[in-house]
Amino acid sequence: MLPLRNHQNAYGLVSILLHWLVALAVIGLFVLGLWMVDLTYYSSWYKTAPFWHKSIGIILAAALFARLLWRLGNPQPKPPSNHKPWEIRLAHLTHFMLYSLLFGIVISGYLISTAKGQGISVFDWFEVPALITDLPQQADSAGKIHYWLALALMGLITLHVSGALKHHFIDRDPTLTRMLKPGPTKTKENLNE
Repeated sequence: MLPLRNHQNAYGLVSILLHWLVALAVIGLFVLGLWMVDLTYYSSWYKTAPFWHKSIGIILAAALFARLLWRLGNPQPKPPSNHKPWEIRLAHLTHFMLYSLLFGIVISGYLISTAKGQGISVFDWFEVPALITDLPQQADSAGKIHYWLALALMGLITLHVSGALKHHFIDRDPTLTRMLKPGPTKTKENLNE
């Protein structure tokens, strides 16, 4: 049976699923967002693309909260012994910045979508109410913030992926594989346990 919770040197199934769900949603939303801003009024996707973008964005917000709560209530695996102190600090800073940017993007997206006082329909299942609508130039200001935070997030994701690939192919440690397969991985540290 696959472990649901994290282990001292590996992630559990819940952490892995939430990680990849968020990753796929973020990349998909980024591509969809870049594509949809150039749609004209006469495009058949003019209303459909933003509807999907907003709906998936709200689901992403829920997944982010779930992931953060799971992370806070579930011990994180220890870094492999070959990680240098600066790599560990950089990894912590990168994860903090990833969460910060993601929440900033979600909040600014909410402010864009609710600027005219209308709630956000999530796949016609339910509606998220418009609670903040009176900010000066709300949609334009939030739109600029949303765009630049999304670009910064893509840069940070590139750093995150580069680090994982460096650890996998150059350092040959389990940093990447433990986010692909739940449960303990075979390392020098746990072979003697």
